[in-house]
Amino acid sequence: MSRPRATAALLTAALLLAGCAQSVDPIERLGKKAADRVRPHGPAGEQAYRRWGLSAPLLPAPHPPLHPLALHDALPPVVDHVDTADKVVFLTYDDGAEKDPRFVDMVRELRLPVSMFLTDSVVGPGYGHFARLQEVGASVQNHTLDHPAMSGLPYAGQRAEICGQQEKLKSRFGIRPRLFRPPYGTYDTTTLRAAADCGVTAVVLWRAAMTGDGITFGHGEKRLRPGDIVLVGPDEATGLTLRERTTGLLRRAQEAGLTVGRLEDYL
Repeated sequence: MSRPRATAALLTAALLLAGCAQSVDPIERLGKKAADRVRPHGPAGEQAYRRWGLSAPLLPAPHPPLHPLALHDALPPVVDHVDTADKVVFLTYDDGAEKDPRFVDMVRELRLPVSMFLTDSVVGPGYGHFARLQEVGASVQNHTLDHPAMSGLPYAGQRAEICGQQEKLKSRFGIRPRLFRPPYGTYDTTTLRAAADCGVTAVVLWRAAMTGDGITFGHGEKRLRPGDIVLVGPDEATGLTLRERTTGLLRRAQEAGLTVGRLEDYL
């Protein structure tokens, strides 16, 4: 896996933003009774994609790999994409989703396996919203306590930011995240050491970012490719809601013959 610091910095500026594998459908992961409560039923469920601005339903995601990303050294890998032939992209969000209450409905009805990277000081009282997202299949991951630029900070400070948020998320959601996204996409070797010491197994950046109604690509790319990790961050300047930006991204994915996979199944 590459360690694309330059790509992350560029996209940040643009944003000023054993056995058979289990089903990747996040609703299925809730168990039968919980799934029955949140799964769309009948004609209304079949047409859910139209309510969210899509002209066709999303293709089902393939089974995830039996053996996810292997760790070869003591430091977590830094990834902006997943090396896979599966026709999937991965939707990731940094805070901000609580500003669009109906986003929960979208995730539930379209069964989107989204990953939420949360900062304690940014989310504040919005944790209840993310609890509802978790209930409908979203995963919760680490984005630090206070959203500082990590590169250059001493080890003790970086460890406090990452481990502190691990504890916050454990107390609020009952899970200790495996994935970490450094604010602004900036990090150094100290960040990786601190992340490893806090139980992080991968540092997640992004190869494409949804900015307004368009996508900004890194590495000279011009289209979505299988395995791309996409950042859909707050972009209030455009006036588009998070739901609208997500719909735009999903349309682009469908045009490329791609669907949405669950990032945690691959890392």
